[in-house]
Amino acid sequence: MLIFKIFAAEEWAALERDGATTGAPVDLADGFIHFSTAEQAPETAVRHFAGREGLVLVAVEAEALGDALKWEPSRGGALFPHLYAPLGREQVLWAKPLRLSASGAHVFPAMT
Repeated sequence: MLIFKIFAAEEWAALERDGATTGAPVDLADGFIHFSTAEQAPETAVRHFAGREGLVLVAVEAEALGDALKWEPSRGGALFPHLYAPLGREQVLWAKPLRLSASGAHVFPAMT
């Protein structure tokens, strides 16, 4: 199962440069890296990244993260994937731009 992380372009560039990340400021504050499923990612974009340009959508195979990945309740009690370890560049299957449409909504690429 693929899970997804939305990064600011500079956060993604830092992960590529450094080979790993402990996440964005919100992740550092919460003590884990926030991920979303394909179904959850669009609402995550609306709630936390509305109108922001320069974003990158990253896909990771959930099973590859092992026991460090926990499924925990969040919005409305839905289970969200949270990574309690650094994310290594080698764990990222792909990264694609998350562009804004003319109406200001994020346009998600094929999430496969």
